[in-house]
Amino acid sequence: MHKDNPLLVGILLTVGAGIMFSGMDALGKHLTMLLPVIQVIWGRYFVQTVILTVYLSARTGTGFLRTRHPFLQILRGLILLATTFLMYEALKRVPLADATAVLFFSPIMVTILSVVVLRERIGPHRIAAVLAGFLGMMLILSPGFGTFHPALVLVLVAAVLNAVYLLLTRHLAGREDAAATQFNTTAAGAVILTLIVGPSWQTPDLGTGLLLVAIGSLGTIGHFVLVRAFAHAPASLLSPFLYSQVMGASLLSVALFGDPLRPAMMAGTVILVGSGVYIWWRENRQRLAAL
Repeated sequence: MHKDNPLLVGILLTVGAGIMFSGMDALGKHLTMLLPVIQVIWGRYFVQTVILTVYLSARTGTGFLRTRHPFLQILRGLILLATTFLMYEALKRVPLADATAVLFFSPIMVTILSVVVLRERIGPHRIAAVLAGFLGMMLILSPGFGTFHPALVLVLVAAVLNAVYLLLTRHLAGREDAAATQFNTTAAGAVILTLIVGPSWQTPDLGTGLLLVAIGSLGTIGHFVLVRAFAHAPASLLSPFLYSQVMGASLLSVALFGDPLRPAMMAGTVILVGSGVYIWWRENRQRLAAL
């Protein structure tokens, strides 16, 4: 099937990865009710790093340990760690759907940072899409309407950090070995968390321990599936289909945690996703026309 329509296969794999990531965050929200946040994140990072080490060792030997850009790799990993910490701190307090929707302000932030930091030029269409993204985010946050939760500010900061992480990932692509980048995504965080988790450690029971393994495994499998998706079609064409994570989070938020889907949140999510997809379309319309 992939020989006939590789883009379709890439889209399906990307949607699958987004659903896995929403399941991982749902597990994370559940685990933050049982264990300290830092221990939950340690489980995710430690398990993912162990799995990647075994897998990459079998494929490349020790090649994945060598990097041409150690500072950028460590910085990228630490930014992702900070993003994860803020997200999981927020998940203890706010609905999964709300937090995930705000986190997906990142693609809008990537456009803003591309202008501010990289001096890229954008036209009136993308400026309008960025403004629409802001409107959607404000609807989700709902400040002044009695439903705003301060913990959503943590997610907003996480969205900004995630945009920096995405820009660094984009910068390293083609300049760095993919295996090294894959390994360094969680390696620095796993080492740091292992060193500092001790004072907060609570010995989990068997079921909770298995969930810690599951959260790291879901994250690893999700990233593997995403990498396979990018082997079938360019990341620039597949990125909007990661919005499946927002849809998966909304369903899990209601089904598992009984969270209400507020009309303002739903409207804001539609606007935010729509603006992100529009920016994607403007950036890729010539390539799409050639398909």
